Amino acid sequence: MPPFTVLHVCMGNICRSPMAERLLALAVRERLVRRGVEPGRADELLHSHSAGTGGWHAGEDMNPPASRQVTARGGNVEGFAARKLRSDHIDAADLVLTATADQQEYVVALRPDAAARTFVLGEFGRLLAGVDAAGLPVAEATPEGVYARGVALVRAAHATRPGASSLPTDDLDDPWGRGDQCFSRVADEIEETVQPLAAALLP
Repeated sequence: MPPFTVLHVCMGNICRSPMAERLLALAVRERLVRRGVEPGRADELLHSHSAGTGGWHAGEDMNPPASRQVTARGGNVEGFAARKLRSDHIDAADLVLTATADQQEYVVALRPDAAARTFVLGEFGRLLAGVDAAGLPVAEATPEGVYARGVALVRAAHATRPGASSLPTDDLDDPWGRGDQCFSRVADEIEETVQPLAAALLP
């Protein structure tokens, strides 16, 4: 059911997955502006949220260097609070994007029925490039339209990976405790997937 829901997962939910959460939301708003649609409607069309496999940082703000990357790119960090991944987060997600293959395995171990909609973020970006957009439902800037196109997109991406596993290069490095340059590189890699995803949902 709408809105199309994307769950981002990393280890502590203060660096990689919060950046992915907020940068995807930003990319959707930017697509709406291009279409002449009020960007404030983004939350009606897509719900981007995140959680960590560990709960050590539950309730904390985004790590400051991660927050700086989001705001520098035009995103919003208000209202964020880290949390531990729960089964119901996975159940409610139409697409789960993990920072690493280990976290993908964690999600699938927790909810085996989510395997077909769980991808390493970099893996999903690679597979997205091979999806034939002509086979997707017509793009509409409505909750129902984005949901239908998103679900079909996930199904098509999964269909292109039978028997294939993610590549080591699909993983996002953990930037925690490292400098702004590392956070910037990781944010760039996140955008390499979330921007094409937003463009595929709202061409």
